[in-house]
Amino acid sequence: MKPLFICYPPCSTCAKAVRWLADQGIEVSSRNIVTDRPSRTELSEWYSRSGLPIRKLFNTSGMRYKELNLKERIPLSSDDELLDLLSSDGKLIKRPILVCDRGVLFGFREEEWRNALSDKE
Repeated sequence: MKPLFICYPPCSTCAKAVRWLADQGIEVSSRNIVTDRPSRTELSEWYSRSGLPIRKLFNTSGMRYKELNLKERIPLSSDDELLDLLSSDGKLIKRPILVCDRGVLFGFREEEWRNALSDKE
């Protein structure tokens, strides 16, 4: 199955990831994080598979993050509350997201993506 690539097309980091995937010849299934935002069930599964603390799933540079004062709210909220919040607005989620057999990556870091997508075990 092709990896799932979730992005926001106007995002420069997402565009960089698209170019990198094309340069590597990697085919993915793509999805717009705003118009087809991840469900709470998907986010819960991806959060578990990522191994990251839940705060790392947030797009901390976004305007909505700042408007909601999430820097202060996240430490006081449960994971369930935060997953509900993330699933309510795709722009709150760190992007791009790569969902593949080896795990789930939030944000684009070339080396991590290369390792997750390599044929080597």
